[in-house]
Formats: sequence, C-alpha cells, structure tokens
Amino acid sequence: MTTLTATERRAHLLSATSHGGAYTVKNLVSTVEVPVTTTLNSTIGFGRVPSNARLLGSSRFYSDVLGATTKFDFGIRAVNGNLANADDPDALSANHDASGALSDQLVITTFADYGLPAWDFVASETSDPGGELEIYATLTDLTTTVAGTITLDMNYVID
Repeated sequence: MTTLTATERRAHLLSATSHGGAYTVKNLVSTVEVPVTTTLNSTIGFGRVPSNARLLGSSRFYSDVLGATTKFDFGIRAVNGNLANADDPDALSANHDASGALSDQLVITTFADYGLPAWDFVASETSDPGGELEIYATLTDLTTTVAGTITLDMNYVID
C-alpha cells in the first residue's frame, strides 16, 4: 500500500458573493502524479478543509487514464484525532472510474448532499468536531496501473 500526498494549491476565487450576499466560495485544488508502483488501497491526501465547510456540488475530480479497472473512493478523515468516529473512506462518493477516457467527474454524487458541512458526510458523526478534516481518495480497484495525474477541485463555503 502506498500513501501519496498531493500538491495543494489553495486559492480564493473572485470575491463574488451569492445572491443573498452571505458566502464567498473557497477552493481547494490539489494535484498528484500517480506512479506505476501504486497499489490497491493506496490513499491520496488532497488537503484539508474546515470541518464546518459546506462542500459544493460543483466540486470535481479529474484524472488521466490510470489502468484497466482503476477506481477511487473519496472520503474524509480526521486531523489530529478530532473525529468521534472512524475515518470514512467513501464519505463523499464511491467507485469513480479512472480506467476509460480522461475523467471529469463530480466528487459529490448524491444531489441531496450538496452543501452539507464536511463533518456531516462522516458516518455516525453527530456534531461538528471543529478544526480541519482531510479530503482523501482510496484506490479501490486495480488490475494494472499506468502513471498519470489526478486533480481534485473542491469548492466550499464557510457560514
């Protein structure tokens, strides 16, 4: 198993506010080069967001073709043990296929979850633990690996 860490690029988008004027969209963009030596159950840490960040449905995942049956789950894990329950490896979504043509997919695939705070995606978590949570991916299916690039573009707002 390999643990990879993405290169994080944190940028604030234009200071455009929503129609209600309450929020400014923030953005976590991280890119990692996946080597040929990557193995099943390897994880990629993309970066941290505040636990109360409301994750937006416009968040996307991009990847090169990474092998015959390469699939990823997107999850959330504790930073400094701040979750009351276990890390949730498929909290955001599961079974993203990176084996076909270049991938451009939504990270949050359940429409009803758009705008939920990051902590609320974690199974059995009942309140905001505070601090930050890490967004990560787990390689869940693999027969052959080809080196390539993966990018996470996570949009969120803070109340």
